[in-house]
Amino acid sequence: MNPYVLMILLSSLGLGTTLTFASSHWLLAWMGLEINTLAIIPLMAQHHHPRAVEATTKYFLIQATAAAMILFAGTTNAWISGEWDMNNMSSPIAATMIMTALALKIGLAPMHFWMPEVLQGLDLLTGLILSTWQKLAPLALIIQTAQAIDPLLLTTLGLMSTLAGGWGGLNQTQLRKILAYSSIAHMGWMIIVLQYAPQLTLIALGTYIFMTSAAFLTLKSASATKINTLAMIWPNNPTLTTTTALVLLSLGGLPPLTGFMPKWLILQEMAKQGLPITATIMALAALLSLYFYLRLCYAMTLTISPNTTNSLTPWRAQMTQSSVPLALSTTIALGLLPVTPAILMLVT
Repeated sequence: MNPYVLMILLSSLGLGTTLTFASSHWLLAWMGLEINTLAIIPLMAQHHHPRAVEATTKYFLIQATAAAMILFAGTTNAWISGEWDMNNMSSPIAATMIMTALALKIGLAPMHFWMPEVLQGLDLLTGLILSTWQKLAPLALIIQTAQAIDPLLLTTLGLMSTLAGGWGGLNQTQLRKILAYSSIAHMGWMIIVLQYAPQLTLIALGTYIFMTSAAFLTLKSASATKINTLAMIWPNNPTLTTTTALVLLSLGGLPPLTGFMPKWLILQEMAKQGLPITATIMALAALLSLYFYLRLCYAMTLTISPNTTNSLTPWRAQMTQSSVPLALSTTIALGLLPVTPAILMLVT
């Protein structure tokens, strides 16, 4: 892709998200979401592969439907209350419609079926943008309007997402689909605690972005898209394989890695709010996700590729892509747990 075109598209992505962040008016927020959608579509379809075009078409239809719902709900709210302000959601119907549309945008269950299919048709870097940056604007709107939304709806969406994300990933062999189900499960964790402690949602979002970035960048550097390709990484790059296994365990939420921090704090908050059954279901759903991360770790570190050489030092190609973002995201994805108190102090 032409670098000038790429620069314009990435700038538009940034502009759309910033516009939504800064707006307190439903029309401006809707406009930011639309700029965001239109900017990522050429990035998704840039390879002109039938799968990529199909994924782009699906994504466009889903996002357009959600944007139309947001506009309709915003208009309904303005008709009832007389103003377009986000903080004045006086109509419960409009608030529920907004939440449903935003859940469709970020792929919360039961509106999650598009996410694995779309991610599977994209290359890994565009998939990374879709899994991280594209979640920010809708989540900002959800956080701003959370107080007007029925708590039961938020809890239901959160529980369904963690369960769907866990169950869906169990039988997959494609890494992009596994990361899509992982994204759905993580979104569930963020949504369920939103009504009680929004700062924990922000912590969960931050750790999710770094862990997912580390996972996608690693797979990109190893050119891996299926589980059986993971077995071939070890002879070529043992260090990368070791850190990748740890990043996957961090995504699963195992201590002493960064991924344990948000899960621990969210479960603690749920217990404080007198919701032990919900917290137990969430913890059990996390075990489902952990299973498929362990599958990936097993394939990567404990199985030997069928075509390994007998020489002690197999030939290795030099990496041509920048390893700084990968190193940075991996370090953050592995080592933030000891500074949990400092992070809590910063966000509260």
